[in-house]
Amino acid sequence: MRHRSLLIITTAVTAGALTLSACGSRDDSSGSSDGGGTTTVTIGLDAPLTGDLSALGQGIKNSVDLAIKTANKNKEVPGVTFKLEALDDVAQAATGQQNATKLVGDTSVIGVVGPLNSDVGQSMQKVFDDANVVLVSPANTNPELTQGKDWQSGKKVRGFKTYFRTATTDAIQGPYAAQYMYNERKLKKVYVIDDKKTYGAGLAATFSNEFTKLGGQVVGTDHINPDDKDFSAVASKVAQAKPDFVYYGGEYPAGAPLSSQIKNAGAKVPTIGGDALFSAEYIKLAKQNSEGDLASSVGAPLETLDTAKKFIADYEAGGYKDAYEAYGGYSYDSAWAIIQAVKAVVEKNDGKLPENKDARKQITEAMQTVTFDGVSGKVGFDEFGDTTNKQLSLYEVKGGKHVPVKSGEFGG
Repeated sequence: MRHRSLLIITTAVTAGALTLSACGSRDDSSGSSDGGGTTTVTIGLDAPLTGDLSALGQGIKNSVDLAIKTANKNKEVPGVTFKLEALDDVAQAATGQQNATKLVGDTSVIGVVGPLNSDVGQSMQKVFDDANVVLVSPANTNPELTQGKDWQSGKKVRGFKTYFRTATTDAIQGPYAAQYMYNERKLKKVYVIDDKKTYGAGLAATFSNEFTKLGGQVVGTDHINPDDKDFSAVASKVAQAKPDFVYYGGEYPAGAPLSSQIKNAGAKVPTIGGDALFSAEYIKLAKQNSEGDLASSVGAPLETLDTAKKFIADYEAGGYKDAYEAYGGYSYDSAWAIIQAVKAVVEKNDGKLPENKDARKQITEAMQTVTFDGVSGKVGFDEFGDTTNKQLSLYEVKGGKHVPVKSGEFGG
């Protein structure tokens, strides 16, 4: 359905609606007017809202919802009301691509937050780029998404002008963990396992490259099917190789039982992985065998940041039943970046939002220069669409909780 109003922007996520001053009538507008001088736009959201990774997906959705509600309450963009349209990708690339097609087909959608998984993001990029709809991921970390397949050789090429992310990449996340384990933990032998997916395989590769460069030894490598539950064969090989620790490139639904079975096989060594292991669900799944395991994550621990205090308080007051998890702050900042880009376009156009195609194009252009003090710290984007915030943290499971053991910039 299309409305004959000048301004409409829909943000597909899970919240209110954007409102802009309506001015005259025109077809194919970018939003819908309520007849009272405001325009509603949609911010879309794509994440795994059901399935094994739903704990992370729900945290993403709730945080975007909070950003939209905050913008509407404070009238962040005069004349514009934001609304959320949240779609479930079940952590599947094909479903994510279908969701992307659905979102760009809604003329009220002016930007989208998500997805969680790098392979899902990869499947969506061209759809959003062709439609000039900005996509901001709070969680994709594979460097190829912004810098091209040859990024490791130094030939960095940005393939999609509409794709941005507030999470830093595996180009530094893997090496950050390698430096910590080699230099600070003094562990020299590692067994490396990945799930063969875009995120996991890429992360394991950047870790291994840095670890061997430092002088460490990879005593074995393996791949698993993340849909399996029995990893006893791999666990036996790890025990026979006698590593100092295991590095796993993958997500917590497989990472937790893998770590547990490795310890049960006799290898009483820690497992370390990336941000997709940094979840309370990992500890629930691995139980006592999670003790001593580590996970890196993007940014500094939110609880240590003054910039995150209001977000944490507002999230708790919002009554959300799911925790904001690892990506809450970055999800809020991703939505807020879209809102700030909309604000810049409205201010540039005398308080109005252009027609649909022009609105989407101008919002994408405005995103490149958006900067603000966000929940996760200073938010901004470089020439590839990557975050300028290179902060990382490492957490160790102690007493049934993830406890921060290191935080800082890579190499710092």
